[in-house]
Amino acid sequence: MSISAAGYDLTPLTKDQMDEKTQTLTAEEKRVLLDHGTEAPFCGTLLDNKKVGVYHCRLCDLPLFRSADKFDSGTGWPSFFQPYDPEHIRYLEDSTLGMTRTEVRCPRCDSHLGHVFPDGPPPTGQRYCLNSIAMVFEEGA
Repeated sequence: MSISAAGYDLTPLTKDQMDEKTQTLTAEEKRVLLDHGTEAPFCGTLLDNKKVGVYHCRLCDLPLFRSADKFDSGTGWPSFFQPYDPEHIRYLEDSTLGMTRTEVRCPRCDSHLGHVFPDGPPPTGQRYCLNSIAMVFEEGA
């Protein structure tokens, strides 16, 4: 068992657990989370969310980002300058689309969340550019 500094179990889900959780996903959720797709800009349900709370992984419910760390990047996707816990994000090099980017995934279920770029605001200078469909929002957390 692997526990993050924030106290969450990061042990990867088993095949049976993944099969159970993916049964309830829509075709679009599967396209983004499992097939590393991207939702269209300015259409995500969480883009303009201004409520206080925590954004969780849609598939396994791991907390990913706090509302206090969200900012309007103008890019059309929800953007954050730091994760809930650094261990709650997994980073991979992505060389698709003729460029090199850093993909971000959930470390527990390996769901595709989006990408991170080095053009965000202080204090981190990072812009985690996420798909709304990859997350669920828990108000007040």
